[in-house]
Amino acid sequence: MPTPLSVLDLAPIAEGRDAAAALAHSLELAQHAESLGYRRYWMAEHHNMDGVASSATAVMLAHVAAHTRSIRVGSGGVMLPNHAPLVVAEQFGTLATLHPGRIDLGLGRAPGTDRLTMRALRRQAAFEDEDAFPRDVLELQGYLSDARADAPVRAIPGRGTRVPIWLLGSSTYSAQLAAMLGMPFAFASHFAPDLLEQALALYRANYRPSAEWPEPWAMVGINAVVADTDEAAAWHFSSLQLRFLGMQRGQRGPLPRPIAPEHLEGLWSPQERSGVQRMLAASVVGSPATVSRQLGALQQRCAADEWIVACAVHDPAARLRSYALLAQVVQGVQSAAAASQAPPLEAVHSG
Repeated sequence: MPTPLSVLDLAPIAEGRDAAAALAHSLELAQHAESLGYRRYWMAEHHNMDGVASSATAVMLAHVAAHTRSIRVGSGGVMLPNHAPLVVAEQFGTLATLHPGRIDLGLGRAPGTDRLTMRALRRQAAFEDEDAFPRDVLELQGYLSDARADAPVRAIPGRGTRVPIWLLGSSTYSAQLAAMLGMPFAFASHFAPDLLEQALALYRANYRPSAEWPEPWAMVGINAVVADTDEAAAWHFSSLQLRFLGMQRGQRGPLPRPIAPEHLEGLWSPQERSGVQRMLAASVVGSPATVSRQLGALQQRCAADEWIVACAVHDPAARLRSYALLAQVVQGVQSAAAASQAPPLEAVHSG
């Protein structure tokens, strides 16, 4: 069985374009992914960032779900410290009521923004409370479960929808919490890959089965830029490298236009180059043949149950083609594996 593919979208605002264009391209991507057989389309939550349009995550997910038919739609994720659990339960309970069996709720424990914006989002939250996130997760889970009709506080819509809740993280904390609660886990290695293998090992070793998830399920975030040639893919990937270089320098803005990869050498110091390469280590970039090898090596390392793929490139047409080529790569790997396991031709005919 091939490793399922899903999409992670931040609705990047590309240099020279605006938020309206970014959101239009996001819907186009979701519809494209559905036609290619991707399992999920998830949108991240970020705030106060000039280069990201995915701030009102639930609103955009409603738009995407209404204009698709079968692909699962969800958050990758809702940053729970920014929201009251009841509000999240009502939002996603409404989504699940409108689109039964298609909604996922991924939760993160980081604010996804700076501290001033964090306080503007949820002014009264106790952000320093270490136990707040697990409590909020359990409270949210309770609102979406089959709660008693006489419960003093209920999510309506929401109660009884049992929207699947995923925990997201880039460290071992959420991995261990997901294991303890019997929840699926998604690791954000597309920007913080350092603890990927350690977190997955802890998650799998300590997993406590739940009714909804009797076995652990680990989704791994990667960046993928696939083009007809290695050179073309490297060209498009330079936009993400430039974005991460800007992050190291405390500079944020629209997704940069790509440049020739060799021109990067004149822009970053050795330390900055090392930092960008470390943060983007969980990336597959190149032609289909190159990406097939890279993805196989990653799978040997982490044994992902599912890939969730980010592709931040400046050209929206190149982004759509990248996802299409990646789907072909995974299908090719599946076909090769099936062929290697098939009995010899004479054995087939001998029966």
